[in-house]
Amino acid sequence: MSIRSKNQSADFDVVVVGGGMTGICAAKACARLGVKTALIHARPVLGGNASSEIRVGACGATANHIKPNLEETGIFQEILLENKRVNPDYNFSVWDAVLYNSVRQEKNLIVYLNTDMYDCDVQDGRITGITCYQGTTEIHWHITGRIFIDCTGNLTLGFMSGADYTTGREDKATYNEPHAQDQADNQRMGNTLFFKAVRRDHPVPFTPPIEVYHFTEDQLRFRHHGNVGSLYSVDQHETGSALLDETHQVTGDKAIEKYCLEYGYWWIEVPGHQDDIISEYEDIRDEVLKCVYGIWNHIKNEGDHGADNYELAWVGMLPGMRESRRMQALYMLNENDVLSNRVFDDAVAYGGWPMDVHVGGLFNFDNPPSFMYAFPGCYTIPLRSFISRNVPNLLAGGRALGASKLAMSSARVIATCAVGGQAMGTAAAIALQHGCELSDLPAQYIREVQQQLLRDDCYLPGFGNEDPHDLAHCAQVSASSETPGCEAINLLSGVTRMVDGHSNVWQSAPLSEGLPSVMLTLPQAHAVAQVQLTLDTNLSRPLKITMSPKRQAEQLPGVPPELLRDYDVVLLRDGQEVARRAVRENCQRLNRIDFGNVVCDAVRIEIQATNGLPAARIYEVRVYGSEGGQA
Repeated sequence: MSIRSKNQSADFDVVVVGGGMTGICAAKACARLGVKTALIHARPVLGGNASSEIRVGACGATANHIKPNLEETGIFQEILLENKRVNPDYNFSVWDAVLYNSVRQEKNLIVYLNTDMYDCDVQDGRITGITCYQGTTEIHWHITGRIFIDCTGNLTLGFMSGADYTTGREDKATYNEPHAQDQADNQRMGNTLFFKAVRRDHPVPFTPPIEVYHFTEDQLRFRHHGNVGSLYSVDQHETGSALLDETHQVTGDKAIEKYCLEYGYWWIEVPGHQDDIISEYEDIRDEVLKCVYGIWNHIKNEGDHGADNYELAWVGMLPGMRESRRMQALYMLNENDVLSNRVFDDAVAYGGWPMDVHVGGLFNFDNPPSFMYAFPGCYTIPLRSFISRNVPNLLAGGRALGASKLAMSSARVIATCAVGGQAMGTAAAIALQHGCELSDLPAQYIREVQQQLLRDDCYLPGFGNEDPHDLAHCAQVSASSETPGCEAINLLSGVTRMVDGHSNVWQSAPLSEGLPSVMLTLPQAHAVAQVQLTLDTNLSRPLKITMSPKRQAEQLPGVPPELLRDYDVVLLRDGQEVARRAVRENCQRLNRIDFGNVVCDAVRIEIQATNGLPAARIYEVRVYGSEGGQA
């Protein structure tokens, strides 16, 4: 008997394995910097835990907006803003399409869906290629590259290539972490299946379709499961500040979270029983299914939970995984870095979600499902924590980031993973441009990575715009109007959000008093190729994809009203207009307006309309000549 096979090969500069939010942002960042990039994803839809297959809400540094002005920007917010424009009902199938369209638009990016990596080639300790099978086409792909980025979550590529990794909980001595165990063990956070319920105008009976577990009210006493009630965890929208004891643990009578039956419970969680949680995945899914339908059976048929008129509309079949392998990186981010809000010299990303340590899973009835160790502010993540310590051309992020268990419990959330993905993609592209090993990037190239991230509207706490190519640094700024504390000179602050009480934004007088404008006058005439504007999206307001009606209700419909909608960018020389570009129906925070090479000595932005705010707001204007144009 002969075996027929279809074999094809392809060669890339950067190969990204895993198409969750980490992988999407990594691949797009590479491609936009002119790097030939492949994105390999085993599933039919992109997004990983945030996809329609799992539907985890995209949490991040704002800690559900307890912490102001920490909303993630960059590629992640660009995608969220597009979703707000086209998906007012938070439909996850539409979200899938937004993600798919986002990657398909990148001219230097090839996407392989339904493609499982099952082998890799290693020469002299470096990954040279991977072998994948695309089940839909029956093609075996051999894909080679120079740099590989593992965004699988499980560090699958790293594991195959021989990269060092760790699992479980470190002991206290490893990193001197205050909340670490006295003895190391292999306890891992578990896997969860979500469900979605809808309310009908009549009672809806429920009969479990499968064998289920049966739970008592006493067993579920730490897990809210009625329509509205209290949970051990925290909602601080009413308080505006963290409720912390001396151990950083969330405490107090106001630790309240309102839940409703429309959104499945994150605490329906099974961690497995063996040393290898990945090998147990199929068995864990079967167990979680028994738990999901068992919880719903309890809600519907065992006591009054306000659910008579509720009907299951969707149950996930692909468990979301919180923890498996973590790469041993050049530097292991740890609890001390997190709690101290450490700013690293080689910072390329940041996080602010509490250390959220799930323990024991659903069947640990005598404890709450999670212990949260909160802290004010945010911490940075160094580039070294994304680079393998023994495979020199391997980067890894997401929940496989080089971090201790405790640090990972904060850095694992989707928005933090996304900004880490953009950081990895940017670093990979710049390393290739300079022909440098990731582990040996000179300080000036690390600064180049940081400045490129800032140019691409990422936030790096403690860093600002020092791009030597930005002609605006030397410009004089004037405006038709400005408001106290939001003067036009803020356009050159180098920071594109409110930080430490400084607004860093220009705000005009109300548009009803006359259409405003702001102008940057250059010290001398220069050929201008591009003008870049960073606008306001109100980084203290929720902006996310989520199934939770509560989190949806916290958001405004449509794009943020603070965004400029209609405006013109005008280039002038000796007071005379030499070029004009009109921007209409804008829905993005980062705007790049290309001019070719037009010689001018001033740039004027003329605002016609916002998306609802009475005044115009702009955080930054950059001006680039051809030598500093966007790749």
